[in-house]
Amino acid sequence: MAKKNKKERQIGKPNEEKKHLINPKHKNTIWTIIIVVILLIFFIVNNTRSVPDHGPYPPNYNPKTAAERIQQ
Repeated sequence: MAKKNKKERQIGKPNEEKKHLINPKHKNTIWTIIIVVILLIFFIVNNTRSVPDHGPYPPNYNPKTAAERIQQ
């Protein structure tokens, strides 16, 4: 009785196949699409500001004289 057949040790039906929710062949494609969509959402949310933030100006910066230099 110590030795049992492999068939007797199996739990459940021996020829039963597991049904996957997602086809394993398409799993990488689906994950890629999900990641790209998440990145696009982050990009859109990050770039929807109406006014861009300006960096610090150098000392003695005068926007009027800078505009005059560009026009010359």
